[in-house]
Amino acid sequence: MEHSTSLTQHIHATPEKVWAVISDIPGSAATLSGIDAVQMLSDGPYGEGTRWKETRTMMGRSETVEMWVAQADPPRSTMVKALQGGADYTSRLSLAERDGGTDLTLTFGADVAKPTFVSKVTMALFGKLGMSMTRKALAKDLAEIAAKAESL
Repeated sequence: MEHSTSLTQHIHATPEKVWAVISDIPGSAATLSGIDAVQMLSDGPYGEGTRWKETRTMMGRSETVEMWVAQADPPRSTMVKALQGGADYTSRLSLAERDGGTDLTLTFGADVAKPTFVSKVTMALFGKLGMSMTRKALAKDLAEIAAKAESL
């Protein structure tokens, strides 16, 4: 059972500047108001295998999720994965040069590996609402990434 959504933000900055912002995991809590804290679990530059714990507050609850880079092709695309509560989350960021700037497309998907009856009912009831809230949070993230990249 998979749910996904995709959003695109045009940023008045080069793909390299946008990449510098999205690959700065230690600085992401300063860039994104939705992130409360970041704890690095691996050393070295951003790339496949980079791991960290990210804490966000959603719907009044603070959640910490371990995340990792599954794929990185600078400055064109990256894929970040997370597992939580039986769900497999994938965030894909794609950068494309357009009109002297960059189109940053974020595709976010949640795949529930072994949906139980309760999780199916919950998804049916709250899936659209949850995805709507997720889209709002992702749109805010994209706008904040744009503001940071445009200020570099």
